[in-house]
Amino acid sequence: DIIPQPLLDQYLSMTDPARAQTVDTEIAKHCAYSLPGVALTLGRQNWHCLKDTYETLASDVQWKVRRTLAFSIHELAVILGDQLTAADLVPIFNGFLKDLDEVRIGVLKHLYDFLKLLHADKRREYLYQLQEFVVTDNSRNWRFRYELAEQLILILELYNPNDVYDYLRHIALTLCSDKVSEVRWISFRLVVAILQKFYANNANALGLNFINELVVRFRHCSKWVGRQAFAFICQVG
Repeated sequence: DIIPQPLLDQYLSMTDPARAQTVDTEIAKHCAYSLPGVALTLGRQNWHCLKDTYETLASDVQWKVRRTLAFSIHELAVILGDQLTAADLVPIFNGFLKDLDEVRIGVLKHLYDFLKLLHADKRREYLYQLQEFVVTDNSRNWRFRYELAEQLILILELYNPNDVYDYLRHIALTLCSDKVSEVRWISFRLVVAILQKFYANNANALGLNFINELVVRFRHCSKWVGRQAFAFICQVG
Protein backbone atom coordinates (compact mmCIF):
# COMPACT_ATOMS: atom_id res chain seq x y z
CA ASP A 1 0.00 0.00 0.00
CA ILE A 2 3.04 2.29 0.26
CA ILE A 3 3.71 2.63 -3.47
CA PRO A 4 1.77 1.22 -6.45
CA GLN A 5 2.73 -2.40 -7.14
CA PRO A 6 3.27 -1.81 -10.91
CA LEU A 7 5.78 0.93 -10.07
CA LEU A 8 7.70 -1.38 -7.73
CA ASP A 9 7.63 -4.18 -10.32
CA GLN A 10 8.99 -1.77 -12.92
CA TYR A 11 11.84 -0.80 -10.60
CA LEU A 12 12.70 -4.40 -9.74
CA SER A 13 12.80 -5.33 -13.43
CA MET A 14 15.62 -2.82 -14.04
CA THR A 15 18.21 -5.40 -12.98
CA ASP A 16 17.25 -7.69 -15.86
CA PRO A 17 20.44 -8.07 -17.99
CA ALA A 18 18.37 -8.15 -21.19
CA ARG A 19 16.90 -4.75 -20.37
CA ALA A 20 20.36 -3.32 -19.69
CA GLN A 21 21.58 -4.48 -23.10
CA THR A 22 18.58 -3.30 -25.10
CA VAL A 23 17.43 -0.19 -23.23
CA ASP A 24 20.29 1.46 -21.35
CA THR A 25 23.64 0.06 -20.21
CA GLU A 26 23.60 2.51 -17.28
CA ILE A 27 20.20 1.43 -15.99
CA ALA A 28 21.61 -0.92 -13.34
CA LYS A 29 23.80 1.88 -11.99
CA HIS A 30 20.80 4.21 -11.71
CA CYS A 31 18.87 1.44 -9.98
CA ALA A 32 21.72 0.93 -7.50
CA TYR A 33 21.94 4.67 -6.84
CA SER A 34 18.27 4.96 -5.90
CA LEU A 35 17.98 1.72 -3.93
CA PRO A 36 18.48 3.24 -0.43
CA GLY A 37 15.69 5.71 -1.20
CA VAL A 38 13.37 2.90 -2.28
CA ALA A 39 14.29 0.92 0.85
CA LEU A 40 13.57 3.93 3.06
CA THR A 41 10.19 4.46 1.39
CA LEU A 42 9.19 0.80 1.74
CA GLY A 43 10.50 0.48 5.30
CA ARG A 44 12.51 -2.35 6.81
CA GLN A 45 9.38 -4.52 7.14
CA ASN A 46 9.26 -4.71 3.33
CA TRP A 47 12.98 -5.32 2.78
CA HIS A 48 12.15 -8.80 1.47
CA CYS A 49 10.79 -7.09 -1.66
CA LEU A 50 14.22 -5.61 -2.44
CA LYS A 51 16.61 -8.22 -1.03
CA ASP A 52 17.01 -10.27 -4.23
CA THR A 53 17.40 -7.15 -6.36
CA TYR A 54 20.08 -5.82 -4.02
CA GLU A 55 22.02 -9.09 -4.16
CA THR A 56 21.76 -9.10 -7.96
CA LEU A 57 23.13 -5.56 -8.18
CA ALA A 58 25.90 -6.37 -5.68
CA SER A 59 27.19 -9.08 -8.02
CA ASP A 60 26.75 -7.06 -11.24
CA VAL A 61 29.60 -7.47 -13.72
CA GLN A 62 29.96 -3.68 -14.00
CA TRP A 63 32.21 -2.40 -11.22
CA LYS A 64 30.46 1.00 -11.36
CA VAL A 65 27.26 -0.65 -10.15
CA ARG A 66 29.03 -2.39 -7.26
CA ARG A 67 30.88 0.83 -6.45
CA THR A 68 27.59 2.73 -6.20
CA LEU A 69 26.26 0.20 -3.68
CA ALA A 70 29.54 0.22 -1.74
CA PHE A 71 29.26 3.98 -1.22
CA SER A 72 25.73 3.69 0.21
CA ILE A 73 25.78 0.41 2.16
CA HIS A 74 26.21 2.27 5.46
CA GLU A 75 23.05 4.29 4.73
CA LEU A 76 21.12 1.12 3.95
CA ALA A 77 22.35 -0.40 7.23
CA VAL A 78 20.80 2.50 9.17
CA ILE A 79 17.49 1.95 7.35
CA LEU A 80 17.43 -1.82 7.92
CA GLY A 81 18.64 -1.99 11.53
CA ASP A 82 21.19 -4.29 13.14
CA GLN A 83 19.48 -7.67 12.63
CA LEU A 84 18.84 -7.32 8.89
CA THR A 85 22.25 -5.70 8.45
CA ALA A 86 24.00 -8.66 10.09
CA ALA A 87 21.99 -11.18 8.08
CA ASP A 88 21.81 -9.56 4.63
CA LEU A 89 24.34 -6.72 4.35
CA VAL A 90 27.41 -8.07 6.12
CA PRO A 91 27.99 -10.82 3.49
CA ILE A 92 27.74 -8.18 0.71
CA PHE A 93 30.01 -5.84 2.66
CA ASN A 94 32.59 -8.63 3.00
CA GLY A 95 32.45 -9.16 -0.76
CA PHE A 96 33.09 -5.47 -1.41
CA LEU A 97 36.15 -5.61 0.87
CA LYS A 98 37.77 -8.05 -1.56
CA ASP A 99 36.66 -6.25 -4.72
CA LEU A 100 38.55 -3.83 -6.98
CA ASP A 101 40.01 -0.70 -5.38
CA GLU A 102 37.32 1.35 -7.15
CA VAL A 103 34.73 -0.59 -5.16
CA ARG A 104 36.69 -0.97 -1.91
CA ILE A 105 37.10 2.80 -1.61
CA GLY A 106 33.31 3.03 -1.24
CA VAL A 107 33.24 0.89 1.92
CA LEU A 108 36.51 2.40 3.16
CA LYS A 109 35.19 5.99 3.06
CA HIS A 110 32.32 5.01 5.38
CA LEU A 111 33.99 2.17 7.28
CA TYR A 112 33.41 3.76 10.68
CA ASP A 113 29.76 4.51 9.87
CA PHE A 114 29.16 0.84 9.01
CA LEU A 115 31.18 -0.80 11.80
CA LYS A 116 29.57 1.27 14.54
CA LEU A 117 26.17 -0.21 13.58
CA LEU A 118 27.35 -3.79 14.20
CA HIS A 119 27.31 -5.68 17.50
CA ALA A 120 30.67 -5.75 19.29
CA ASP A 121 31.35 -9.43 18.55
CA LYS A 122 30.64 -9.02 14.83
CA ARG A 123 32.61 -5.77 14.71
CA ARG A 124 35.61 -7.47 16.27
CA GLU A 125 35.86 -9.86 13.33
CA TYR A 126 36.94 -6.96 11.12
CA LEU A 127 40.07 -6.31 13.18
CA TYR A 128 41.77 -9.06 11.21
CA GLN A 129 40.76 -7.55 7.87
CA LEU A 130 41.59 -3.87 8.40
CA GLN A 131 45.26 -4.39 7.56
CA GLU A 132 44.24 -5.65 4.11
CA PHE A 133 43.36 -2.05 3.23
CA VAL A 134 47.05 -1.15 3.35
CA VAL A 135 47.54 -3.24 0.20
CA THR A 136 46.02 -1.76 -2.97
CA ASP A 137 45.87 -2.80 -6.63
CA ASN A 138 48.00 0.22 -7.46
CA SER A 139 50.62 1.30 -4.89
CA ARG A 140 50.49 4.84 -6.33
CA ASN A 141 46.91 5.14 -5.11
CA TRP A 142 48.06 6.96 -1.95
CA ARG A 143 44.64 8.53 -1.30
CA PHE A 144 43.39 5.05 -0.44
CA ARG A 145 45.94 4.79 2.39
CA TYR A 146 45.19 8.37 3.46
CA GLU A 147 41.50 7.51 3.74
CA LEU A 148 42.38 4.42 5.78
CA ALA A 149 44.33 6.49 8.31
CA GLU A 150 41.45 8.98 8.58
CA GLN A 151 38.93 6.22 9.19
CA LEU A 152 41.13 4.51 11.78
CA ILE A 153 41.22 7.71 13.85
CA LEU A 154 37.41 7.43 14.10
CA ILE A 155 37.38 3.65 14.49
CA LEU A 156 39.60 3.74 17.59
CA GLU A 157 36.57 4.44 19.77
CA LEU A 158 34.93 1.18 18.69
CA TYR A 159 37.62 -1.11 20.12
CA ASN A 160 39.24 -1.65 23.51
CA PRO A 161 42.89 -0.66 24.15
CA ASN A 162 44.18 -4.23 23.87
CA ASP A 163 42.62 -4.69 20.43
CA VAL A 164 43.99 -1.33 19.32
CA TYR A 165 47.45 -2.35 20.49
CA ASP A 166 47.34 -5.83 18.93
CA TYR A 167 45.87 -4.87 15.54
CA LEU A 168 45.59 -1.17 14.75
CA ARG A 169 49.01 -0.19 16.10
CA HIS A 170 50.77 -2.20 13.39
CA ILE A 171 48.76 -0.49 10.64
CA ALA A 172 49.54 2.95 12.07
CA LEU A 173 53.29 2.24 12.16
CA THR A 174 53.22 0.99 8.57
CA LEU A 175 51.41 4.12 7.38
CA CYS A 176 53.87 6.36 9.27
CA SER A 177 56.59 5.06 6.96
CA ASP A 178 54.61 5.59 3.77
CA LYS A 179 56.42 7.02 0.74
CA VAL A 180 53.86 9.82 0.39
CA SER A 181 54.14 12.70 2.86
CA GLU A 182 50.38 13.33 2.97
CA VAL A 183 49.83 9.77 4.20
CA ARG A 184 52.59 10.11 6.79
CA TRP A 185 51.10 13.36 8.12
CA ILE A 186 47.65 11.92 8.73
CA SER A 187 49.29 8.80 10.22
CA PHE A 188 51.13 10.91 12.82
CA ARG A 189 47.70 12.12 13.97
CA LEU A 190 46.59 8.48 14.12
CA VAL A 191 49.58 7.54 16.30
CA VAL A 192 48.81 10.36 18.73
CA ALA A 193 45.12 9.37 18.80
CA ILE A 194 46.17 5.81 19.71
CA LEU A 195 48.33 7.09 22.58
CA GLN A 196 45.45 9.25 23.79
CA LYS A 197 43.20 6.20 23.65
CA PHE A 198 45.57 4.21 25.87
CA TYR A 199 45.97 6.88 28.52
CA ALA A 200 42.29 7.87 28.52
CA ASN A 201 41.46 4.23 29.34
CA ASN A 202 44.21 3.89 31.97
CA ALA A 203 46.14 1.47 29.75
CA ASN A 204 49.38 3.16 30.79
CA ALA A 205 51.53 0.06 30.21
CA LEU A 206 50.36 -0.18 26.59
CA GLY A 207 50.99 3.52 26.12
CA LEU A 208 54.53 3.26 27.50
CA ASN A 209 55.29 0.24 25.31
CA PHE A 210 54.06 2.12 22.25
CA ILE A 211 56.13 5.21 23.11
CA ASN A 212 59.24 3.05 23.50
CA GLU A 213 58.49 1.47 20.12
CA LEU A 214 58.19 4.90 18.52
CA VAL A 215 61.51 5.95 20.05
CA VAL A 216 63.32 2.87 18.75
CA ARG A 217 61.65 2.96 15.34
CA PHE A 218 61.82 6.68 14.58
CA ARG A 219 63.90 8.61 17.13
CA HIS A 220 66.90 6.32 16.59
CA CYS A 221 66.24 5.73 12.90
CA SER A 222 69.35 5.85 10.70
CA LYS A 223 67.44 7.83 8.06
CA TRP A 224 66.60 11.48 8.60
CA VAL A 225 63.01 10.99 7.45
CA GLY A 226 62.43 8.64 10.38
CA ARG A 227 63.87 11.11 12.91
CA GLN A 228 61.76 13.84 11.29
CA ALA A 229 58.69 11.62 11.72
CA PHE A 230 59.41 11.37 15.45
CA ALA A 231 59.65 15.17 15.70
CA PHE A 232 56.34 15.59 13.89
CA ILE A 233 54.63 13.00 16.14
CA CYS A 234 55.83 14.99 19.16
CA GLN A 235 54.54 18.18 17.54
CA VAL A 236 51.09 16.72 16.87
CA GLY A 237 50.95 15.32 20.40
